[in-house]
This record gives sequence, C-alpha cells and structure tokens, in this order.
Amino acid sequence: MTKRILSVFFIVMLSQAVFAQNEGDPERGRIIAYTCFGCHGVPHQKNVYPTYSVPKLGGQTEGYLISSLQAYQRGDRKHPTMHAQANTLTDQDIRDIASYFVTVHKGDES
Repeated sequence: MTKRILSVFFIVMLSQAVFAQNEGDPERGRIIAYTCFGCHGVPHQKNVYPTYSVPKLGGQTEGYLISSLQAYQRGDRKHPTMHAQANTLTDQDIRDIASYFVTVHKGDES
C-alpha cells in the first residue's frame, strides 16, 4: 500500500513539473516581445507587400499566438519577416510571448 501511495505521489509531482514547464511567463514575454512592437505596436501600421493592416496582438488567445508563431517557424504561414523573427524563438520564448500578449488589452500594445 505504501509503495502504491508513493508511486501516485511521484506521478503527480512529475506531472506538475512537466505542466509548469509548459506554462508561459508573461514578465519574461514582455521583455522578449520588444521586437514585436516595431510593427505590431504602431497604430494603423500597414505591411509594405502584400499590403494589409498589421494585426494587434494584445487580447489574442494564447493558443492562437502560439500556433501562429509555430506556423511561421515551419513556413506554413508565409511572411519573410515573421518567419525570420519566429525562427529566433525557442518553444519557451513562444509560450512566454503568448502569455504576455494575453495580458495586454487589445490595442494597448504601444
């Protein structure tokens, strides 16, 4: 019985440690995201080519931001600047940046 209790305890502790690694740190994300503001923090910013409005990141969902950055890394989403930026990020960087932008109110990035 004691072995079973200890086994369950260790499984729970290990799963919590793994979950904690997958969480984003919004404060670290705020620091890393400084490069994002060059485009995403400029009101009414338009991309040069193809021409479209640069989206605001504040208030987006964490899952959307993570999947978007991963898609830029893989090349599934086509944008040379975003591809280059995303390729500099680790998985933890992406989680941290996404965690930060979730805390920012839409339109308050600048």
